Amino acid sequence: MPTEERNGERGSTLPFVLVCWLVAALMAFGAIAASDAFLEQQEVQSVCDGAALAAANQADEAVVYQRGVGPELPLTRAAAQTAVADQLADGRTRLDAWSADTDGAEVTVRCTRYADIAFGWLFLGGEPLERTATASARAPTVP
Repeated sequence: MPTEERNGERGSTLPFVLVCWLVAALMAFGAIAASDAFLEQQEVQSVCDGAALAAANQADEAVVYQRGVGPELPLTRAAAQTAVADQLADGRTRLDAWSADTDGAEVTVRCTRYADIAFGWLFLGGEPLERTATASARAPTVP
């Protein structure tokens, strides 16, 4: 082979190798960011589950004393909200927003947190990631 033809090919693999390394780095950063987002979601869900259980165990005592206990504990929205607030304060967990609602027998709690995740500046443009969880609970009783 003449040397002129071989010299024209020199260095042509460098851009390919650099692009491969860039793709590999983006995939690794993406996996780390996705793992961080997943763990944030798990934490918010865990907090929301605990708050829903605490609210479901907070019966309306006036109704219990007046009518007794039926197949379910009677729940009120005010008691549920108080129980959720107490649970969140005891756990020292930071949530950006939460709400609690009840139909009288079941409590539904919705929790939201805005989290900064690893490499969020790369994938989210520096914006925090919203993680929202919903949990429901009821406290059945044995008649």
